[in-house]
Amino acid sequence: MLRIGVSGAAGRMGYSVISAICQSADAGLTLSAAIHRPDSNFLGLDAGEMVGARTLGVPIVESIDEAEFDLLIDFTLPNPCLAHIEFCVSNKKPVVIGTTGFSASQLKDITAASSKIPIVLAPNMSVGVNLALHLLNAAGSALDDSYDIEILETHHRNKIDAPSGTALAMGEAIAAAKGRSLEQCAVYDRNARREPRQTGSIGFASVRAGDVVGEHTVLFASEDERIEITHKASKRHTFSKGALRAASWLSTQSAGLYSMQNVLGLVD
Repeated sequence: MLRIGVSGAAGRMGYSVISAICQSADAGLTLSAAIHRPDSNFLGLDAGEMVGARTLGVPIVESIDEAEFDLLIDFTLPNPCLAHIEFCVSNKKPVVIGTTGFSASQLKDITAASSKIPIVLAPNMSVGVNLALHLLNAAGSALDDSYDIEILETHHRNKIDAPSGTALAMGEAIAAAKGRSLEQCAVYDRNARREPRQTGSIGFASVRAGDVVGEHTVLFASEDERIEITHKASKRHTFSKGALRAASWLSTQSAGLYSMQNVLGLVD
């Protein structure tokens, strides 16, 4: 039995992951810990009751030190996530990270931690999004610089980071296919630019509105044709199912930094 801890338990994704565990037909997964921030009104509430399922006997606690689990699924913010990773390194616990918005130095810290424990770092756990990333890598290889590239993403009004982690992952997949780093070619803001579009650049546009779960479109446009690769999530459950799939897979892996591409067998 794989005992799962969920940090960010009362947030949008934490709630969804707990709900998915309760609904899962996989008898090998169980929720053993639910963690949320100290000022939460949900502290002490049974995690199963929070999501409208059966009582699980798992109260929501404020500190990871109070939790017992075999593997952690983290959907929080960068700073608390890094603290949770530090705990997991000290206690030899694998981590599935769905948190986004990390700085370059924080990503280096995660990479360093992965030399000691298994980590899946995925800005998007959806099977469909990760298939799209695979397709974008192929498109980046096949299409030359006569195709302009724009990445458009829309999320709910409360999402903090922009562009989304998924949009950045899409840009990275395309840039890598062209032998570049995203930092070399990304354009995030044209407001102050008074110049034509630069050949080989990858543009980003972000929309925050309403309760949109997540929509991403990558546009490849030449003077002759236009190709669009789009993914739209209608429910967060698709991300939760992916997180549980990642947890099951990661529980048998050695220390290392993995992506959902590894989980799905799209890369070695």
